[in-house]
Amino acid sequence: MSNLAVRILVSVVAIPLILLVSLTGGFYFFVFIALVSALALYEYYGLVRSKGIRPQVVIGLLFGLTINCVFFFDTLQYFVLKLCSVFGLAVPLPTMLQVLLISMLLVFPLVLLLELFRDVGSAITNVATTLFGVCYVSLFLGSLIGLRELFVPGDFPFYRYFDVQGLAVPDEIAKIVYDWGGYTIIAVFASIWICDTAAYFTGRAFGKRRIFERVSPNKTWEGAVVGLVFAVATFVVVGQLLLPYLSITSAVICGTIIGLFGQLGDMVESLLKRDAGVKDSSAFIPGHGGVLDRFDSLIFVAPLIFFYFDFVVF
Repeated sequence: MSNLAVRILVSVVAIPLILLVSLTGGFYFFVFIALVSALALYEYYGLVRSKGIRPQVVIGLLFGLTINCVFFFDTLQYFVLKLCSVFGLAVPLPTMLQVLLISMLLVFPLVLLLELFRDVGSAITNVATTLFGVCYVSLFLGSLIGLRELFVPGDFPFYRYFDVQGLAVPDEIAKIVYDWGGYTIIAVFASIWICDTAAYFTGRAFGKRRIFERVSPNKTWEGAVVGLVFAVATFVVVGQLLLPYLSITSAVICGTIIGLFGQLGDMVESLLKRDAGVKDSSAFIPGHGGVLDRFDSLIFVAPLIFFYFDFVVF
């Protein structure tokens, strides 16, 4: 079977599963992103190790999972409070940002202290790559969990779109809005995929002007521009069909963010791979390379889209 056939077969199986888990949301989406984040971070550490650096892989993976949990904090907080009530315990819980800060204040010194007992390679580069990997992969990808969980009472401005009073939101309305969150995630994925596809085929057919030949010799300005246009068009179309809360202006802005920073994220990962002297981050996904290869665009896009929705749209 040819490499192209393998790529298509894997995509036919994987894409519907990704769309389904995005629409379902909740614990399933959290597990999906946490798994993707862990695999991508592990592959990043593999790139680092190929340079003779020895990051603290286990600590990094556990810290990355903690960061992912921070973006799922409201739901996890509910379960913790419910569990504590069973045993008659009253536990004061911090806010999401406080949990993030506490995690960093605990883990950063821990990584430094553990390096005292390792005596392998350069302590400076070991510590730096361990912590940078968590920020680059786990923190950025984890923000997609935060975006999915914005479409709930307390975060989503229900009063703008429904006739609701106070904090009480009827279950049927809450369900509609949470589905909007799933469609928003689908719009992000679809825009990235279509942008990549359009840029790839346009670049192969018409590309002449290289963007960063030393980093990614196949990336061209012609492909990048067409990819950007298709990213914007995709988000606008999905927005008009499935996202009644989103204005056309916001859809264009989201598509522009995806089309621009998604391609930059792809090139940044190419820079890391070229420095490590490898073609793919791994061979985990048949025909597609590694998890980091498949989600490199999302790594740059997710936090920007999350901030745009949290601070501008909502």
